[in-house]
Amino acid sequence: MLQDGNNDAMRAPLAIMPLISLLLFLSAPLPATATDIAVGRFSSDGTSGWTGKSFKGTTDYRIVQENGRSVVKAHAVGAASGLTKKIAFNPATYRYLKWSWKVAGTVAGGDETTKGGDDYAARVYVIFPGRFFWQTRALNYIWANKLPKGEFTPNAFTANARMIAVESGPSKSGQWLLEERDLVADYRRVFGENPPEAGGVAIMTDTDNTGAEATAWYGDITISTTR
Repeated sequence: MLQDGNNDAMRAPLAIMPLISLLLFLSAPLPATATDIAVGRFSSDGTSGWTGKSFKGTTDYRIVQENGRSVVKAHAVGAASGLTKKIAFNPATYRYLKWSWKVAGTVAGGDETTKGGDDYAARVYVIFPGRFFWQTRALNYIWANKLPKGEFTPNAFTANARMIAVESGPSKSGQWLLEERDLVADYRRVFGENPPEAGGVAIMTDTDNTGAEATAWYGDITISTTR
């Protein structure tokens, strides 16, 4: 995405531009009494309420049938675009993020520690707006290429985003997996403090840095007050 040279001063601002762009959509509050909120009810509502955002080329997102249910299929070839749902919530209350996903394989050449390898077959991320754009943070839950499952690393372009390996490697490719994450525990672990109010959730399959091809499927996404 960024070329080597004498542009070091520009890299950090450019790296967080996807987060800034996504924040333009993030403002919708949640009902005060709900215990489970459907962030993405793909199985019944498709991608209604989700907004596409392209950063380089276009990842193809479409609703398909998998085992009798509707899910989002994402396919990227040297492209990076995502789908974003604007939703404001307090992680202290809506603490648990739950979703299902599947990948055809990991990204050839992908490496979480390098700018040239910063591509992922699948990721679900939660955005935490700051008062100023440079204070925006994100938890990126990734199907990692090389980073071992359970580990995390700063994003190769910006330390404001942390990449958490929920799954890793190709061994479970082709399998639907259910995931659950404690947003408060994860935020404390990677940023060292309690999370502020969240502003949105996004899914993204991207291969723009490696130029590779990747395919993933995303099931329904919810946030809950309980496990």
